[in-house]
Amino acid sequence: MTDSDWDERFASGEYPRAPEPSPVLRAYEPSLPDGRALDAAAGTGRNAVYLADRGYDVDALDASAEGLRIVRERAAERGTADRVEAIRGDVSTYGFPAETYAVITMSYFHALDRFADLIAALEPGGYLYVEGHLRSAEPSPWGPSDDSYRFAANELLYAGLGLSVRYCDETTTERPGDRRRAAARLLAQKSTGVRQSYPPRPDATDQWAGDA
Repeated sequence: MTDSDWDERFASGEYPRAPEPSPVLRAYEPSLPDGRALDAAAGTGRNAVYLADRGYDVDALDASAEGLRIVRERAAERGTADRVEAIRGDVSTYGFPAETYAVITMSYFHALDRFADLIAALEPGGYLYVEGHLRSAEPSPWGPSDDSYRFAANELLYAGLGLSVRYCDETTTERPGDRRRAAARLLAQKSTGVRQSYPPRPDATDQWAGDA
């Protein structure tokens, strides 16, 4: 899908203007370090606007000018425009700055080849959160029809093994209109050492899979 295609989807309202942030990110946010955040492939700001609400200075990176316009509007509506920097750029080719971010998120954009660069962009102790469509034997009309844009079983987990994995799941959830979504999620920290600090397990884990 081209940048202009996404511009049209965002402008037409085909894609939600204000999608909910990931429940996993929301559940673990109190344990995440303060600092600057990056929402890669931000779309209309699923995670960028939420993180700005929580006090982060956020770089919202996306190739769609229309998506970034909506991000800026949403941030202004919530009084956090000064904490959101909209950056137009393609995640596939963008030059991520080294050791800059305390938190990096990327939702439903398949870019395994950029994992090393995303990890390098994390500060020591920073967290990477990634979620994406999962290949499934069951019909999953939500998301790309081409399996090359979906994670294979355990693929996202393996991609994060250079980090300290804090949470990982692969689930299928029911959505309105009988639209199933198979998704993989990973939260991992850039940390090393025999002894480490671990975030507490949040409550209401049975609700995490029910994101919009």
